Amino acid sequence: MPAETNKQWVIRSFDNTFDCLETHEAPLPPVGENEVLVKIQAVSLNFRDASIPMNMYPFPSKSDLIPCSDGAGVVVQTGPKVKHFRSGDQVASLFLADHLFGDLNADAQKTGLGGFLDGCLQQYRVFNELSLVHAPRNLTPIEASTLPCAALTAWNGLYGLKPLRPGQTVLVQGTGGVSIFALQFAKAAGATVIATTSSPAKAQRLKELGADHVINYREDPNWGETARKLTRHGVDHVIEVGGPNTVQQSLKCVKMEGVISVIGYVGGITNGDERPPQILDTLTAAAIVRGIQIGSKEQMLEMVQAIEASDIKPVVDQRVFEFDQAREAYQYLWDQKHFGKVVIKVE
Repeated sequence: MPAETNKQWVIRSFDNTFDCLETHEAPLPPVGENEVLVKIQAVSLNFRDASIPMNMYPFPSKSDLIPCSDGAGVVVQTGPKVKHFRSGDQVASLFLADHLFGDLNADAQKTGLGGFLDGCLQQYRVFNELSLVHAPRNLTPIEASTLPCAALTAWNGLYGLKPLRPGQTVLVQGTGGVSIFALQFAKAAGATVIATTSSPAKAQRLKELGADHVINYREDPNWGETARKLTRHGVDHVIEVGGPNTVQQSLKCVKMEGVISVIGYVGGITNGDERPPQILDTLTAAAIVRGIQIGSKEQMLEMVQAIEASDIKPVVDQRVFEFDQAREAYQYLWDQKHFGKVVIKVE
């Protein structure tokens, strides 16, 4: 049976500090006829989660926000009309609660957990059953909690527009969650992977995960041309997470008709004194530059099947935080001390 109260983390203000995260206890919400009560067991953090209290997130967020889109747990109660879940099922959340299939639209965009809607950094959460998926059978709750944002974004980047094919080349930037998942998905598909990093230690980890080539972007600021020389005609898919500081190099390495999936801005939202990327640069490169906001439930179900079929294990940082260490987890992510996904245990 669930507890009588629900301990939550709440962001009271967006004031450039993680001190604005506070704990709070609330009564358990009622479970509607099409809803499911989930005991959250683990939550993973994304750069987006840290950027919200730092007042850097480019989309609106509700006041008194329960943060974090990415949660995994076990079903403890179902409404009378729920068809696809039962008590004891292991589940993961859907980032955009109403993006079930097809193209993203403005209404579905406004159903992002941990931003427009309250998220998963709490002991229990009620979901509409359509906003959940069964967790992959080969993953623990800690591993499954990493899937809703980073993994699905990487999957969408590789398969959402021009599906990745064996023998093609993928470039991933850095060692954050999206990039690591893209590396794993690409290798499982028989692709060649070029990775960038600034750390020799992280370069070694990337090679251990299967990266065929690793470029240190601090030692080689013109890494885009270097990456291109490692291919025949250029890179087929670029997973672009850096923002303005890296797009120019991505345009240098991508092949004609290749795809640059713009996913994040971990390198900042300005690029110093360099000329900012221009829309006509896509014409010069003859490439597709595509912005991605996560993906649909349909895509997530396809991804779960692939994770099970290839026994893909998410890369979780060696430090897993306890529920009462949420502020420390946020700071750890913000300081970029992690390799792979930062996870908070809730149980």
